[in-house]
Amino acid sequence: MKPMIFTLVGQDKPGLINDLAQTVYELGGNWLGSNLSHMAGHFAGFVQINLPIEKHPDLIDIFSQHPHLKIHLIAAQEAPNNHAKTAKIEITGNDRTGIVQELTNILNQFNLNIMKFDSSCQSAPNWGGNLFKANAIISIAVDFDLLELTESLEAVADDLMVDIEKL
Repeated sequence: MKPMIFTLVGQDKPGLINDLAQTVYELGGNWLGSNLSHMAGHFAGFVQINLPIEKHPDLIDIFSQHPHLKIHLIAAQEAPNNHAKTAKIEITGNDRTGIVQELTNILNQFNLNIMKFDSSCQSAPNWGGNLFKANAIISIAVDFDLLELTESLEAVADDLMVDIEKL
């Protein structure tokens, strides 16, 4: 078994995940994880699977002919066994242009690797605008100062609420 990652995007319709999962199963693969979403009328996401290496060309051929999705496949690398810790960041505040850039710039200034980043905007009628929410998982050194990071992220805006916890 060899890990493989594929990304996909296409017009959303019922049965897309089933088609993909069925193909992986029929080729002797194991679906390890996925992040799939409906966005702006489209279906998009990425999936990690384990598949016998001799079946990789078959999967590439089948997925390249999928009638509803554009799928890009790459061979994955085994995750290194490092001793870094992770932390979860939850951020909530009024939405505005550039907020993701400002937040990720701060994470970059601390030389942190973003392992996962999910964000959304939701209507906030009580505040007369949109509410921005983000959740991130970052890789940190064992002795990393979370308080300094929290203060830097909160300094982006007066209304920003930031909660960080080590995992």
